[in-house]
Amino acid sequence: MDKRSFLKTVAGATMMPSLMSQLENWNLILENKSAIEVAQNEEYWATIRSGYRLKPDYINLENGYYCMVPQETLEKYINHARYVNYQASYYMRTVQWKNKDRAAARLAKLIGADTDEVVITRNTTESLDTIIGGYHWKENDEAVYAQQDYGAMRIMFELQERRHGIKSKVVSVPNHPTSDDEIVKIYDSAITDRTKLLMVCHIINITGHILPIRKICDMAHARGVDVMVDGAHAIGHFNFNIKDLDCDYYGSSLHKWLSVPLGSGLLYVKKGKAEKIWPTFAEWGKEDNDIKNLNHTGTHPVHTDLAVNDAIDYLNRIGLDRKEARMRYIQKYWSDQVRDVKNINVNTPKEAHRSCGIANVGIEGIHPHDMAKRLMDDYNIWTVAINQPPVVGCRITPNVYTTLEELDVFVAALKEMAAA
Repeated sequence: MDKRSFLKTVAGATMMPSLMSQLENWNLILENKSAIEVAQNEEYWATIRSGYRLKPDYINLENGYYCMVPQETLEKYINHARYVNYQASYYMRTVQWKNKDRAAARLAKLIGADTDEVVITRNTTESLDTIIGGYHWKENDEAVYAQQDYGAMRIMFELQERRHGIKSKVVSVPNHPTSDDEIVKIYDSAITDRTKLLMVCHIINITGHILPIRKICDMAHARGVDVMVDGAHAIGHFNFNIKDLDCDYYGSSLHKWLSVPLGSGLLYVKKGKAEKIWPTFAEWGKEDNDIKNLNHTGTHPVHTDLAVNDAIDYLNRIGLDRKEARMRYIQKYWSDQVRDVKNINVNTPKEAHRSCGIANVGIEGIHPHDMAKRLMDDYNIWTVAINQPPVVGCRITPNVYTTLEELDVFVAALKEMAAA
């Protein structure tokens, strides 16, 4: 039995034709509307919301760790697991790699990369630690990164300090920069003749601050430094073309804003850069300049690779521009209401181009962990505490299913807590 017949037999009515029909009708209704207009159409986003199975116990404003998979994608993912189990070793020995390559090719198209520049990993940590740990370090080489960068990668650089004797220069990115040049100069000031690799966030995970990546890359390249970008929260969140960034290495977690099931990531390596990296796990039959030389994973849950296609299909059904516009709209909807409120600190830039759906907010006199606990205990709002000065507050990450009414509850809670 081929895959198409198998899924038709097993899936039955799990494809939710009524919801798919509704979305098709909406696309006809909205085809001449701008993304900004669609972002403010609450009926449309209520239809999107109906495609999720949401826990009624709390308002989920912590999608940054892992974005819940819509039911349509989830059902297909479950059927992929059934299909792989049905085929067993036959699948693993025949088509698993071709199917993974097809999914990787679609990811490459999504971000504007060439197909031989992208592989599927398990997450951003695996992607970027592959680069950090595999770089051809020599004693006294230097790396540059920010204290706002993700802990797993900062620790990986510390491991290279112990292992190879390299040195790290750690900078701090302001929550509210005056200009792109201010940010570029911060990174530029840390570079010396010994600097080999600079790590920078595309969007800082704890604040939602989108950094001027192309300007940082241009500066670093002019000084002979490679740039590795942490794009954990970028793919499926806002639209960009990786060629426009001109970075050398890029990693992302697809189980975040692309809403692939858990355990899926991406690694991009610009042509000509793969041979500079030692593989974490030895691969056979690959040249040093082949990105697949860095992607030996052994036996893994291959049904997740198949679900990458379904997640891309779902994103395309909404439209990335529409999703980005909605994420920007709902973030500004709540954050603009509290930016000037006494005792409330929004730790995310106000300028539209410097953020998208993620933001961070703190309350004077309340520790972030106490703030998160009170939001959950008193208002049934789920968030995550961030206490990493200068970022002190809770990260707020709504999703496409979040309603304005839920954000109204959140805003009211912030104001009440700030006034106490």
